Amino acid sequence: MAANTGQSGATDERAGAGRPVTRPVAGASVLVRLRGLRPNLAPSERRVAEAVLADPAGVAGQTITSLARACLTSETTVMRFCRQLGFPGYPELRLALAAEAAMQAGEDLGSRVAGSDIAPTADLAQVVAKIAYADAHAVKETGDQLDVAVLEKVVTALVQARRIDLYGAGASAFVAADFQQKLHRIGRAAFAWSDPHMALSSAALLEPGDVAVGISHTGTTIDTVDALAEARRHGATGVGITNFPRSPLAQTADLVLTTAARETTFRSGSMVSRLAQLTVVDCMFVGVAQRTYEATLEALARTYEAVRSRRHGARGG
Repeated sequence: MAANTGQSGATDERAGAGRPVTRPVAGASVLVRLRGLRPNLAPSERRVAEAVLADPAGVAGQTITSLARACLTSETTVMRFCRQLGFPGYPELRLALAAEAAMQAGEDLGSRVAGSDIAPTADLAQVVAKIAYADAHAVKETGDQLDVAVLEKVVTALVQARRIDLYGAGASAFVAADFQQKLHRIGRAAFAWSDPHMALSSAALLEPGDVAVGISHTGTTIDTVDALAEARRHGATGVGITNFPRSPLAQTADLVLTTAARETTFRSGSMVSRLAQLTVVDCMFVGVAQRTYEATLEALARTYEAVRSRRHGARGG
C-alpha cells in the first residue's frame, strides 16, 4: 500500500528501495521519531539506530566512517538511515543529536535516574518516581511531536461526520471507550467497538463522510487494522492513533496521529501508552468542542443536569 502523506511523521519515497522517508514534525525529538521508526528499519539500519539511542552524544561526536565501522555497516547505509529520519545527510543528524544531548544534559540527575527502566530490586519509592516520570514524559513528548496540521484535518472530519466509529483492543479499548464517552456527552454519534465481529459489522455500515478511528500502540493489532480497512472500503475517513508511523495501522489510515510512549520491562501495553493515547484523544475532543462551542456548552449543561441528582448532597431532605 502506498505510504500516506497526511500524517504525523509524514512520508515520501526519497530514501530509495521503495521504503518511505519520515519528514520531521516541528518540535519532534529525534530520539522519539527514531523509537517510532525502529521496528520498520532494515537490519543494518537498525544497528545504527541502536547505537544512536544508546549514546546520542557519542554518535554526535563521531564521523560517518567511524559510526559505520562501529555498526558493522557502510557509510551508504548510514546516509540512508539519516534520510529515513528526514535529514538530508549525516552532518544534519549530528547537529540534531548534539542539540538533543545538550538538552538531556540540562536535566537533573534525579530525573535521569527516574526515567530509567525499573529493576526487579527497585524499592516502591523508586517505582513511584520512575512511573511518575515516565508517564509525565510520555505526555510531554507526545504533545511535542503531535502534527497539528494533521490534527486539524482530523478535527474537521470529526465535526462534519454523521457517525464516528472507534476501534481498539486490549488496553486501547479503554481509550476508545473514553473517547466515545466524551463525544457522546456533547451530542456526537460515536460508538466504541472492542469486539472484532461487532467492529467489522459496524464498519461495513459506514458511509462517505463518516469517520473511523483505530487505536493501537503497536499499530499491528489485526482486529483494529481490519476494522479500519473495512471502514475505509465503504468510504469513511480512517484515522489511526499509534506509536509507530510505519505500522500496518498507519499504512491503512488516511490520517495518522502518533504517540511517544516508551514502554518498560514491567509495563508493556500499560498505562504509559494509554496516557499518550489519551493525550491525543483529549486534543481531538477539545478541538471538536471548540468548533461546536455553543452546541457543546448546551449538551454539557443538559448532561450534567441529568446526572446531578445521582450525587450525594444534591437532593434535599
